[in-house]
Amino acid sequence: MSSLPALVARGIRATAAVSPALAGAFALRTFFTTGPRMRVRDWDATTHSEARHRRLTVRGLEVVGYEWGTGPRTVLLLHGWRGRASQFAPLVRELVFEGFRVVTFDAPAHGASKGRRTDVRDWVALAEELQTIHGPFTAIVSHSFGALAALAAARSSVPAPAVVAIAGGAGPDAFIDEFVREFRVDRATAEHMKMRFRRRFGVEETTAGALSDAAQHPLPDESSLLVVHDRNDRRMPDADSLRLHAAHGARSRLIRTDGFGHTTVLSADATLDAVVAMATGGPAAVDALGTGAPRPRPAQTEPRAEPGSKADVRTAA
Repeated sequence: MSSLPALVARGIRATAAVSPALAGAFALRTFFTTGPRMRVRDWDATTHSEARHRRLTVRGLEVVGYEWGTGPRTVLLLHGWRGRASQFAPLVRELVFEGFRVVTFDAPAHGASKGRRTDVRDWVALAEELQTIHGPFTAIVSHSFGALAALAAARSSVPAPAVVAIAGGAGPDAFIDEFVREFRVDRATAEHMKMRFRRRFGVEETTAGALSDAAQHPLPDESSLLVVHDRNDRRMPDADSLRLHAAHGARSRLIRTDGFGHTTVLSADATLDAVVAMATGGPAAVDALGTGAPRPRPAQTEPRAEPGSKADVRTAA
């Protein structure tokens, strides 16, 4: 743990010794801290610069939207916490090459967008705004915390025939649990933190609300799911993704990769191929990967993840 998280962790534990309730409030504020902002990586810069920009508004705040391609089918991308849209550059190139229009945004307090704070409701509201402009979507593709927003939106106001969750989880508790593990939060403080989260977002564990657990309350029957997770993801271990996949039965596909971790998995060939297949032909197209000639790819103007790692495709038992 780096010095700043370690200092915050000590602060949470010291507060917990006095009041777990106050420590839970402190922990939740820390959980929603967005800084520092991610910069555009050199290998994503060309694709990032080619985007058409659109100004979007959420809660009166102006944020930056991005668009690539002109195809009749549109894919929405949702980045994760402390991420930004440019992380999807390898996938953007693949989808545009396959004839899709791709739309996304930098959430408030992320990337090039304004603001100092945000929460998952902003992701959903921006997805709704882009749906009004470009929808309906052929697929919603998400990474990490963006998966929470994608699952919420697809079960409420932004339905899509295909939903992709990369390095994500089924519901809020999975992300809170990883925060608890990283910051070594005690059990009583963690429970107060979760209680405050549920109260803030109107989440009830037994109710199928937008932010409820998507393993307990799955996607609509007309939506298929693709789950991608690396076995070596140390930031967000894969247990909750496996639970999400299992809960969706025959309409879910699972891609397990090795050696890419939490972020580089976005540019792994196995991920790119599976996402394009899901957007193009649904679960059957994912099943067909590797059975025919390799599909043509766009010119590699920027590097993808290093090849050589293993990946496999699974259907829920």
